[in-house]
Amino acid sequence: MALVVGVTGGIGSGKTAVTRCFEHLGVTVVDADLVSRIVVQPGRPALAAIVEHFGTDIIQTDGTLDRAALRARVFADETERHWLERLTHPLIGQEILDQISASRSPYTILSSPLLLDTTQKALVDCVVVIDVPEELQLQRTVQRDNNDEAQVKRIMAAQMGRQDRLALADIVIENTGSLEALDNKVETLHNTFLLRADTVS
Repeated sequence: MALVVGVTGGIGSGKTAVTRCFEHLGVTVVDADLVSRIVVQPGRPALAAIVEHFGTDIIQTDGTLDRAALRARVFADETERHWLERLTHPLIGQEILDQISASRSPYTILSSPLLLDTTQKALVDCVVVIDVPEELQLQRTVQRDNNDEAQVKRIMAAQMGRQDRLALADIVIENTGSLEALDNKVETLHNTFLLRADTVS
C-alpha cells in the first residue's frame, strides 16, 4: 500500500484548511468526518439503528439525520456517545479502508479528529497534528458553528487532550498564523511526503 499520512487535531484546529491545501496539490484526502456522514445516509442500516435508539425526532423532514440534534444528545451523555461509537466506528473504518484503497495519488491523507483515539491510527504511516492553543480552538469553533461555548467545551473534553496528541505526533503544524503561512507549511510537507512516497512504493 502507498504512503498514508494521518492528519488530526482538536475541534477548531484547522484540519479542513490543511486538507484543502493538500487537495489543491493533487493529493487524495479521505475525510473521516465526511465518511461518518456516508454511513448514516438514508437507507443505510446505521441510520435505522440510530432512529430505533434515539427516536424519530433526530430525523429531519427530508429523511436525513439531524446531526446537530444527535451531537447535542451524545455530548450531554457519555453512555449515549459510547453507544453511537460502537455502532458507527466499525462502519466508518471499513469505508475509510475502501477509500484509501481506491486512491491513486502518490500518497493519501487520512484526516480524522479521532485518528489517535481509535484503531484508525494503525492505517497511517505518519501522524501530523495540527496544533492551536485551547482558547483559540474554543473561539474559532463558537464562531464557525454558532455553537454555545458549553457544548464546544464538552466536545473538547471528549477528545484527546492537547498534550497527549502532541506526544503522539510525528510532525506538528502550528496553526496560529495566516492562511498563507499555513499554505507554505503544507507545501513544504507535501514535498517531503512525495520523496517519502517514492521510497515506500
